Amino acid sequence: MKNFSVCPLPPSRKISLACLLSIAFCLSGGARAADHAAMNADVRHLDDGWAHVKYEVNDRDEKLKELDALSKQADATVARYPGEVEPLLWDGIIASEQAAVAPIIHKLGFASTARKLFEKAEAIGGPGPDGAVAMSLGVIYYRVPGFPMGFGNVDKARRYLETALAKRPDGLDANFFYGDFLIKRGENDKARAVLTHALSAPHDPNRAVWDAGRRAEVRTLLAKIGSRSGA
Repeated sequence: MKNFSVCPLPPSRKISLACLLSIAFCLSGGARAADHAAMNADVRHLDDGWAHVKYEVNDRDEKLKELDALSKQADATVARYPGEVEPLLWDGIIASEQAAVAPIIHKLGFASTARKLFEKAEAIGGPGPDGAVAMSLGVIYYRVPGFPMGFGNVDKARRYLETALAKRPDGLDANFFYGDFLIKRGENDKARAVLTHALSAPHDPNRAVWDAGRRAEVRTLLAKIGSRSGA
């Protein structure tokens, strides 16, 4: 059997610098691939955990308990993969969910934590994968009250949400959040078109809980628009 060698040894058996660099490059490439696969698995765990809490846990105290545990896991994932966008994004998404569920005196604190995490992700990767970072910032800015109660900002929200939609025009989340924003701004006709388009997004069998839950939220918003218009 032939021995496989990245760089055949010369007769003197002395390994050249070029050969050493080649071996180091290959080994580091394999390590990076392994790290990337591990990070994807950890992020998927956060994604699945968040979807479970959001759509399958009904008791608020239980939601808060499970989100607290998930937040600690997200913090650990960020520490495990420094400088990576997706762990920061999911850490922020979980903090944002905590803001939605927490008692009112704690909402702004969780929302501020989420914004900082999203801003760190933005500094590294811009709008993020499929515009997810821009979308998350947009959501924070339109759902948090404005000054003096909070840091909400309608103009920033619109800009971020439209950036996200441009990145993924057929995305379920991008259309849902933009539609929700438009309803809150009284732009119901435009919101109806955006939300109707959201339901045409391809189903994602790998994120079945999120997919079903988000579509139900879209239909709820469409029904709300219908009742307001008298349809």
